[in-house]
Amino acid sequence: MTEATRRTPGTPCWVSLMVHGLDGTQEFYNALFGWEFLPGPQHLGPYVRALLDGEEVAGIGQLPPDRHLPIAWTPYLATDDADETAETIRCCGGTVAVGPLDAGEAGRLALCSDPVGAVFGIWQAEAHHGTAMAGPPGTPVWNELLTYETSSVAKFYRSIFGYEVEPVVSADFDFATLHLDDRPVASLHGVGNALPRERGAHWMTYFEVEDTDGAARLVAELGGHVLKPPREGTAGRQALVTDPEGAVFTLVRSVDH
Repeated sequence: MTEATRRTPGTPCWVSLMVHGLDGTQEFYNALFGWEFLPGPQHLGPYVRALLDGEEVAGIGQLPPDRHLPIAWTPYLATDDADETAETIRCCGGTVAVGPLDAGEAGRLALCSDPVGAVFGIWQAEAHHGTAMAGPPGTPVWNELLTYETSSVAKFYRSIFGYEVEPVVSADFDFATLHLDDRPVASLHGVGNALPRERGAHWMTYFEVEDTDGAARLVAELGGHVLKPPREGTAGRQALVTDPEGAVFTLVRSVDH
């Protein structure tokens, strides 16, 4: 990627997963999405970058054996200054759990959570600008925050990144889209008590697939689980699934594909 592809601060620019079994996880995503893998950077232990047609699309790292963190896909939001953004996150009621720290020559990162506990990363790009393409099958195409209610958490994210927040006005649907530069970049979905207790508020990554039904069947064959079978949604035909270690994500065949 070139300098010209620098992301506007607040734009989701990368997704990363920390797991216990790096080899088994690579086999699963290679079979599901056709990802190939390259090592590095090893700033937090063993780490690989997933490539599709030679372009970087995601990262997977290995947790130390004694760390029992939830296994989850984590979106990273672009920033021009990780240290300043981390300080703003703290001031606005969020938590900075890891960093800011340098990831070799690639950039500078921090792992944070919002006031309700949803985990996300911030990424100050140097050599590595993030996901090189989004849209083709096997790439992350959307990130949505599942939370209790959207209005207070929308204020938090707007304070950090200056999003324009566009709520859906509806008595029975609590939903808002985050915009930057007049384009949608992520969404917030308030689901109240329907949030899974064991996971609480969390960010959800959507991965594009050619065929949602076929991909969901493949997930099950490869040792993952289908939590919600394929159905038509606003974004397209989607299914909620987990990988063998329990990382939850959404398969989607987008409407415009």
